[in-house]
Amino acid sequence: MGSISSAFNLISSALEADQSALNIVSNNVANANTPGYTQEVPNWRENQPVEISGVTYGTGVTETGPTSVRDRVLQERLDQQQQMASSSGTRLAGLNSVQSLFTPDSGKASSRAGDIGSDLSNFFDSFSSLEANPTDNALRQQVLSTASTLAGDISNAAASLNAQKSALDREASGVTGQVNALTSTIAKLNMLIQSTSPSADAGVLEDQRQQDLSALSQLIGINQITTENNGLSITTTSGQTLVSEGSSFALTNGTVNGATHFFVGTHDATSELTSGGGQLGGYLTARDNDIPAVLSALDQLAHDVSTNVNTQNNSGTGLNGVEGTGTNAAGTIGSGTTPLYIFTQSASVAGSAAAMAVVMTDPNQIAAGAFGAGTGDNANLIGLAMLGKQAVVNGQSPVNFYSSMVTTLGSTVAQVQTENTAQTASVTQLQTQRNSLSSVSLNDEAALMQQIERSYQAASQVFTMLDRLMSSALNLGVATAVS
Repeated sequence: MGSISSAFNLISSALEADQSALNIVSNNVANANTPGYTQEVPNWRENQPVEISGVTYGTGVTETGPTSVRDRVLQERLDQQQQMASSSGTRLAGLNSVQSLFTPDSGKASSRAGDIGSDLSNFFDSFSSLEANPTDNALRQQVLSTASTLAGDISNAAASLNAQKSALDREASGVTGQVNALTSTIAKLNMLIQSTSPSADAGVLEDQRQQDLSALSQLIGINQITTENNGLSITTTSGQTLVSEGSSFALTNGTVNGATHFFVGTHDATSELTSGGGQLGGYLTARDNDIPAVLSALDQLAHDVSTNVNTQNNSGTGLNGVEGTGTNAAGTIGSGTTPLYIFTQSASVAGSAAAMAVVMTDPNQIAAGAFGAGTGDNANLIGLAMLGKQAVVNGQSPVNFYSSMVTTLGSTVAQVQTENTAQTASVTQLQTQRNSLSSVSLNDEAALMQQIERSYQAASQVFTMLDRLMSSALNLGVATAVS
């Protein structure tokens, strides 16, 4: 009877183990399309054998619970690549918005900010046209008209750049709440995982934590550090702690010099977060590096064009005989009491583009002639027209400087586009590797289910045989039907 009882125990254990394994397979199938779910596999453990009269007898197996099929190193590589791709993608969107300001629209004569390159050519050409007939009022009005178009398009471009910078600032600020919500959730999951599975895979809890980590890595650049009892600490790429096992530390923001800055505790981490990755890094790079570079070049163009045109016009005589207050090439100082300025005269380069405007309202003040010359003189007009070809803006002509600015912007866009394409391809490749390892394959699950079912059926048949044998033994060898 002892051997039959042992056989019952062995087969019962086998049936329970097979049923537990079938439950794991069924759960996999049910969650095949659940985002973030990781395939689980059953674990088998040999039961402690028994020894009778020097002979060792096996006591079957036990299914000890599922283990998720995950590669933490591969997943961390994916998270890191995602934060890089997210950063370059966000930055690229900002750069494309900037570039669109200076790219002529299809079917239109000018871009949204105006075709500043053409404006510059038209403006300096208007002086050349006036040379032939310095007293022509229509040609003088044309000078002021082209000057207004140029100043308006440059100031509009500066206003659009500042508006985009403000929009990026708001977008960046909005990331803070999302980051804090995720770090708080991750800290809570850390506590659950450490309490329920300190030395083993935590299954769905780890899936949830990994989902949050993936989302966090797309928002901000992070480093992950595994701690004791299956815990996790998270820092920014520069080392500021966001999560330490069960505790989270909020990312805060505040205004510094008109721009949103980001703090971990009392540390201003803005510059580190700019290069750290994630959407926040992309927003900050576009806000603090890309747009200021374009705006600085536009300021330089506006300042140098305005200053040189104003200086040259102020060194001549208007149609009404009024002289400027400047000094001509011969060193003669004009007798005027008010400068003959066409544009606003900015004291500094910064802000010149936004402030650029035409201040001259009387076309007679266009100083075509030299000091002391008659109303038909065009000597000063020649100097004004020549400014369009001279290296008056950072060692380049105005048109060439603007062209260089647009070319540099285009090169930056192309570079970031190339980076983003490569990083996105890497993300796709790593996702494919992870999915081939961790995702549920219905074909594989079907094959495993068939294998376990056959094992279950075999154990069931043995159980039936033992039941009959036990019934016959209880009836003193008389065969007894067992239902």
